[in-house]
Order: sequence, then structure tokens, then C-alpha cells
Amino acid sequence: MSVLRDALRAYGGTLADVIVDEPAAAPEPPGPTQIAASGPRAAGCEAEYGLLLEMILEGSRLHYGTPRAVRTDDRDLALLLGDQLYALGLSRLAALGDLEAVAELADVISLVAQAHAAGDAPLADAVWEAGAVAIGWGATDAHQRAKRLARAEDRRAAQALRAAAAQARPS
Repeated sequence: MSVLRDALRAYGGTLADVIVDEPAAAPEPPGPTQIAASGPRAAGCEAEYGLLLEMILEGSRLHYGTPRAVRTDDRDLALLLGDQLYALGLSRLAALGDLEAVAELADVISLVAQAHAAGDAPLADAVWEAGAVAIGWGATDAHQRAKRLARAEDRRAAQALRAAAAQARPS
């Protein structure tokens, strides 16, 4: 998280103005950013993948949850800053030339929005998990089928996304 805060401070502007410094929390299990950055598709660029994914995840938190690095009480500003973080992360990813991951993250962003609109936080979490694995290891046919289930609002989508992620990522 400190890498994200440092990058946003360097970027400047409103994002830098609303950074929250909090004491380090207890270590958490690896989340989407660490999962994606540890995959073979990110080899050699692990730190950059970690940072850009943290930007996008923080953007998602500004939209739907509790952000960790950027906070504002202004709901409209939070949405705008979330969009800005999406754009910053995606532009960094595009600069790496990983268009497959750009497409995957576009799907993650839209499917997370759909899940939250339906009040289905477990599905949103499954989308992030499966998307991280697809970015790190590549999207499988099972992953593509699971995303189609999510788009169709099929109740089996979260389970299918988690199963596809588990199948694609070595233990």
C-alpha cells in the first residue's frame, strides 16, 4: 500500500491531497494484486503489475467499498477519483503492451459494477479473484465461460469463477 501512496503523491493533484496514511495493518493473505503480479505473464514486471493493479483495485474500492489509501467524504469526488485510478492503472498496463490484461481488467471493472448493482458482493470478490489469475496466468476457456455466466446473472457464476481460477493457478 505504501507503494501506491508514494506513486499517488508523485502524481500529485487531488489524488495526492486525499491520501490517508494509516499504521501498517497485520499482514493479509495475498489479494488480487499480489496474485496477478506473481503469475508468469507478469514475470520481469512484477512491481509494475502490482502497482497498476493496486490503482485499479483502489478505484474499485472508491466506487463500492472502503478505500485503503485514498479517502474523501464527498461521494461524487470518490467516484471521480475511482475513475481516475482506473484510467491510471489501465494506461500503465497499456504502456506495458499487455492488451490481453487490459481487456481482462475492462471485464473485471464491468462485471464488478454489475455484481454490486445486483447487491452481490461475493460475486464481485470472485470476479476479482478470477480476473487476477487470468492476468497472471492467462484466461482459460473455463474462465471465459464463467464470465459469460456472470454477465447473464447466473447464480452459478461466483462458483464457476472461483473454480476456473483454482484450475488455472498452480497451488
